[in-house]
Amino acid sequence: MTAPDQPPPSRGANDARALGGGEFQRCEGCAAVHETRVFETTYEVCPACGHHHRLSPERYRRLLLDDATFAAWDTHLESADPIEFSADVPYPERIAAAQRETGARDAIETGRARLGGHDIAYGCFRFAFLGGSMGSVVGEKVARLFERAASARIPAVLLQTSGGARMQEGIVSLMQMAKTVGARERLRAACVPFVSVMLGPTTGGVAASTAFLGDVNVAEPGALIGFAGPRVIEATVGGRLPEGFQRSEFLLDHGMVDLVVPRAELRAALVRLLGHLRPPPAA
Repeated sequence: MTAPDQPPPSRGANDARALGGGEFQRCEGCAAVHETRVFETTYEVCPACGHHHRLSPERYRRLLLDDATFAAWDTHLESADPIEFSADVPYPERIAAAQRETGARDAIETGRARLGGHDIAYGCFRFAFLGGSMGSVVGEKVARLFERAASARIPAVLLQTSGGARMQEGIVSLMQMAKTVGARERLRAACVPFVSVMLGPTTGGVAASTAFLGDVNVAEPGALIGFAGPRVIEATVGGRLPEGFQRSEFLLDHGMVDLVVPRAELRAALVRLLGHLRPPPAA
């Protein structure tokens, strides 16, 4: 089992939000300044305006999972360099740097967990690892998560945040879209539930593959969700987009997501959903 994480240390003075040597943080939503320990207590939600800052997979585990633990799957998988990509920095060097910075092997963690007493196949993207991009490792782990959920007949819960397909793997990264959707459809055929949780941002190939394919699609408040970002779309169409376009509340109003749930209420909401979404007995 993976041990629960400890509360993160105070952020250093070089952190973009840090003030006073890391003792204080400025909210990206309203610019209010609070003690760092306040943001740690609220799981990075501003107590003044409710802005949801990015949260690490370790802290989502602590927020959501029973005993903050899970039995990790496929921790040995590591990206190759299928197209020998080398711009300013070779791809293997980028991977190595991301591994050093995050302590993770790639941009997702998966495993078997319990949430409110329910056994689940659990996954959480790590945006700090190359923008949560989906390459061969991420795609394989998502596909295996769905396959294991179908085999064990336990619901799949996947927390997604990503900049999209990983360009350094070329067509191999785009193939992961088809692979993960195929595995998700086999899960559906097995009548095993899938709850998709979209964090900010969820974009590109991840948004275009598994993100909207949940039996229930949940989003955190204010999350940016869509294929291309608003600035790219505005530049393409030469016009202004509606207020709040591609934010989770806009998607809820237009039927693209089923629930927008504040982070403090997310565990209770997932427990409630899992109580209703129970796979039928195997034939």
